Amino acid sequence: MDLPIDHFRLLGVSPTTDGETVLRTLQQRLDRAPDQGFTLDTLQARADLLQASADLLSDEERRQTYERELTSIAASANGAIAALEIPPSKEVAGLLLLLEAGQAQEAFEAASRGLQPPQAPALGSSREADLSLLAGLACQGAAAECREQRRYEASARLLQQGLQLLQRMGQQPEQRRRLEHDLQTLLPYRVLDLISRDLSAHTPRQEGIALLERLVQQRGGLEGENDPDFPASEFQPFFKQIRQFLTVQEQVDLFNRWAEAGSATADFLASFALTAAGFVQRKPERILAALERLQSSGQAGMEVFMACQQLLLGQVEEAQALFDAGADADLQAWAQQQGDEPLAALCAHCRDWLSTEVLPGFRDIDAEADLDAWFADRDVQAYIDQQDRIHGRQRASGGGEGSADSSGTDIGAGWPDFTLMPPLSDLEGLDSHASDALDAEDDDDEDDDLWDGPAWRWPPFELPPLNLPAFTLPAFKLPDLRLPSLPRPALDAMPRWTLPAGAAVVVAAGLGGWLLLRPRAEQVKVKPLPVQPVEQPAPRAPAQPSLPLTAAEPSDAQLQLLLEAWLQAKAALLAGQSSAQPLDQIARPVPVQRLQEQLRANEQAGAVETVTARVTSLRTTERSPQRIAVEATLSYSDRRSSTDGTLLSQTPSTNLRNIYVFARDGQQWRLAAFRPSP
Repeated sequence: MDLPIDHFRLLGVSPTTDGETVLRTLQQRLDRAPDQGFTLDTLQARADLLQASADLLSDEERRQTYERELTSIAASANGAIAALEIPPSKEVAGLLLLLEAGQAQEAFEAASRGLQPPQAPALGSSREADLSLLAGLACQGAAAECREQRRYEASARLLQQGLQLLQRMGQQPEQRRRLEHDLQTLLPYRVLDLISRDLSAHTPRQEGIALLERLVQQRGGLEGENDPDFPASEFQPFFKQIRQFLTVQEQVDLFNRWAEAGSATADFLASFALTAAGFVQRKPERILAALERLQSSGQAGMEVFMACQQLLLGQVEEAQALFDAGADADLQAWAQQQGDEPLAALCAHCRDWLSTEVLPGFRDIDAEADLDAWFADRDVQAYIDQQDRIHGRQRASGGGEGSADSSGTDIGAGWPDFTLMPPLSDLEGLDSHASDALDAEDDDDEDDDLWDGPAWRWPPFELPPLNLPAFTLPAFKLPDLRLPSLPRPALDAMPRWTLPAGAAVVVAAGLGGWLLLRPRAEQVKVKPLPVQPVEQPAPRAPAQPSLPLTAAEPSDAQLQLLLEAWLQAKAALLAGQSSAQPLDQIARPVPVQRLQEQLRANEQAGAVETVTARVTSLRTTERSPQRIAVEATLSYSDRRSSTDGTLLSQTPSTNLRNIYVFARDGQQWRLAAFRPSP
């Protein structure tokens, strides 16, 4: 047998060691014989081999000759290595010395070959026992070397080979238990080794996931404590590290399986994984599944998480209620620091929740928690609109507005992030009369939009019955100011927010028409001209508002001027100029803060923006004493360039439709929020 080692390494001395040191080392090696259970024959053969090496190295003439041979072998170009020829009777002792020299891998491979037919020793012989023990020790040592080199899967393969060898031989039960323990201890590292490989390495990664499931099963689930060698204090940071190498779909599948086995932690993590997948993939259906999972779990303290999911689904009122119910004192204090608007605080918390707790921890997700991009996505808008229509039909079939108001949960309750005011039907004195007027309106009277009278204040008392006296118009022809008859729209197909608004328009038209056409006493005495048409009174020009806007009920024109003041101030600041109006007279702190963040980002990037935004149309969509929502169409373009004039990006002229919400603080109206129109 050729042992792949030279005399220096076998004895454990360096090539510069003198003869006296060689003899001292020999004595030390003889005194420290292995005590793992080898037979005396093997230990004696080991001593003989050590003595032979010491004799050669302590003889100057023989040593010089040997050193010249080693030099010649090292200089050869055929890649030869030094080796010692060992007689068959001393093979086990030679492999034992090879193991002691730190060559465990070579010792294990040689011992494995020695136990295979036809070289296998006789059953029950001392040679079989020593060779089996040596194979187990060498396997354990080689696996430890691979583990130190972070080659965990290679270490596991060596341990598995050693176990199979010893089981086949039926030898060394104690050594087998040691190998099994080492293999079990290696399991978390194998998982990390396999799943951290490239995503294209499908088979190793699937093997790693299977090992992870086995590891969790051995623990008794994510919350289990059945593995004394891997306590929760070590498992939790390990699992957090493992998650970073798993894709979002892999985590969804894993957590679903563990949740079905009864793990509450897996149920919670599955909800987070579904939320991350839905947000990145722009699939609200997955976020709805995540919400339903938390709702069905019945776990306490989930209100704040569900509030964020409700917000992403456009269920603003439900989200705000859950947030208020579940937020602790610290979170409530933090929310108050975000500004006066509760919705702004909820959005800020949702953005922070996505950034810190949901989106991190997935191998294939590298996205920002951009709520504006989420709600601007067409698929998200279509989903929210679809849910709105579904629940609109449910309200229609369930008995009208009364049943809708009494329902517990409304998937399509309002627009995504700007439902800041109650519906118009909640205003005192308008709910019943608006619906009565809408039901009683004829097709021939659909000219409400032509009414341009003064901005009448709705009385807080019930309207008297309008018993109009009969009268006869003078004999002259009035100019035809009526629109052609239009088909009545299907109310159940309209978004629910249009019903109170439409009812308000009908009431306004009825009041305005009655006030305009009621008989006046002085007109009875005046003889009309038979051929001259009646002159329509010229509408009053709206008063130009001064900033701050303090009108109790600002007109669309006043709101448009306030909006244009905001757009002009924003454009001036982005261009590096000063604003003509103080921002605190135009907008609340939240829009101002976002503008300041944009300015800081431009400053860090060394860029300036030239923005051109002009309001081409504006209409009020909802109105209350404290909140007004308008839909505005803008002609918009921008140009972003560096300080030296280099063009960085630009948006060509286009038309945008946005929703702007104005809030009343005391006597002053200011911009509170804005977003793209759905």
